[in-house]
Amino acid sequence: MKKSGLTDEALVSAVEEIENGLIDADLGGNLFKKRVAVQGRGKRGGIRTLVATQLESHWFFLFGFQKNERSNITNAELRVLQEIAKDLLDLTDEQLRKATLRGELEEVHR
Repeated sequence: MKKSGLTDEALVSAVEEIENGLIDADLGGNLFKKRVAVQGRGKRGGIRTLVATQLESHWFFLFGFQKNERSNITNAELRVLQEIAKDLLDLTDEQLRKATLRGELEEVHR
């Protein structure tokens, strides 16, 4: 996603918008679709992201795609992403810390 111009600041802004109720789609299973602006292209030409969250403390950006690459995800992909969302949201803070140290997850700070 870094190649597409998606920045940490854009991800933080997306989280803030979701916290304020600006959600593009609730896909079920704590998975949300959110358009994220890319500098110089805005939201319309930006990235569609899929975010796992319980709308509280943890936010996981699982997948992203440009609108010109694909229109949406398949039902099979949705089911897999919902399972991944559940697994991530069930992790303890200690498990998250270890996964981040191992490079399995990347943390974005506000």
